[in-house]
Amino acid sequence: MSLPREERLKALGLWPRWRLRTAPAPMTMEAESGTPSPAPLDELPDAASGATEISALDWDGLRRAVLGCTRCELHRSRTQGVFGVGDPNADWLIVGEAPGGDEDRVGEPFVGQAGKLLDAMLASIGLTRGEDVYIANVLKSRPPRNRDPDPREVAACLPYLERQIDLIQPRLILALGRFAAQSLLTTDASISRLRGTLHRYRGVPLIVTYHPAYLLRNLADKAKAWEDLVLARETMRGLKGDRAA
Repeated sequence: MSLPREERLKALGLWPRWRLRTAPAPMTMEAESGTPSPAPLDELPDAASGATEISALDWDGLRRAVLGCTRCELHRSRTQGVFGVGDPNADWLIVGEAPGGDEDRVGEPFVGQAGKLLDAMLASIGLTRGEDVYIANVLKSRPPRNRDPDPREVAACLPYLERQIDLIQPRLILALGRFAAQSLLTTDASISRLRGTLHRYRGVPLIVTYHPAYLLRNLADKAKAWEDLVLARETMRGLKGDRAA
């Protein structure tokens, strides 16, 4: 079950809310990687601020907010924000981790080889990208070198996904990969423990499976991903049956 915002922030170690004590220090460049180093925690603005304003945005306003977002330091290194793609009235919401290099360049989630595999996974249960399916990420900006997202970045970006969920009103969420699942469910449990169980996020049924990029490197786990997809398909059939009744 989804926790209230304050409890989620506490679980991420981000409560009480941060306060800006001095002007943010300029970004520095790591000597070896050439990528920006995050500002110290106590010099970052309150990432939870502005969530109320985001929760009142309509679809177009939300898209503009994501594309112009400066709520965390990732905006300094990204090419563009990646809002999402698909049917804004979809029953299915697919949630991944964060944009990669291809996504940052194109401005659409799940392109390249991982995107092709995701499309094949959806097709295996009778779905097509853009038709009753919406695809988004927890983070809307690419972390440098595709590193794992920082909890501060999650706290800053999560209100966008929450508003997308409120506007789309999906009947089922499919969380792809460890990071997406752990972020939404506020847990450090392994994906092997989270799979095969029906969870809920903001009242919406949620099922966890492997990220397509992981499956490209670990072909043996495709059979497990198929089990998750079957569970998702059968769960959706049950939800639609309940609505018809």
